Amino acid sequence: MSNWIDSGGDEPRLYSARPTICETRRRRIGRLKRWRSAAGLACALTLIALLAPRGHARDRGQFVNTNAELKAWFDGLRSGKGPCCSDADGSAISDSDWESKDGHYRVRIPRLGYAVDGKQQELVWVDVPDEAVISEPNRVGRTMVWPIYGYMGVTIRCFMPGSMT
Repeated sequence: MSNWIDSGGDEPRLYSARPTICETRRRRIGRLKRWRSAAGLACALTLIALLAPRGHARDRGQFVNTNAELKAWFDGLRSGKGPCCSDADGSAISDSDWESKDGHYRVRIPRLGYAVDGKQQELVWVDVPDEAVISEPNRVGRTMVWPIYGYMGVTIRCFMPGSMT
């Protein structure tokens, strides 16, 4: 029988290159978590890729007969709140759906920006901010409003009074 100290038992030992059983389990669990996160990311990207085309704007041909000069004018319209975008983003409203009082405007527009079960929407009166009023002459003659629907309700981005003024 050999002496434990003489055999080098008091010297520190280097660990072998092979992992222990505990380290192997940890490594497998880590790989599983990485695989799950990679698979989740791949599923999310696939869903986005499949659903993204549904959210794109579409040209349904309603502006085929539009004058190019008039379309360029609409695209360049700006109010104090920024660009109005175009005729496609605005809505023409009848004279009974807007009014002017003491130099301020208000419009009656749908409360929601989308149809609910195909029913007619409730119309609400919304005050038009002074900076949303377009100051240049109205070249189309009809009253137009560019509403923005958000989680806090509806606001007006641009407003162009018609011939009633």
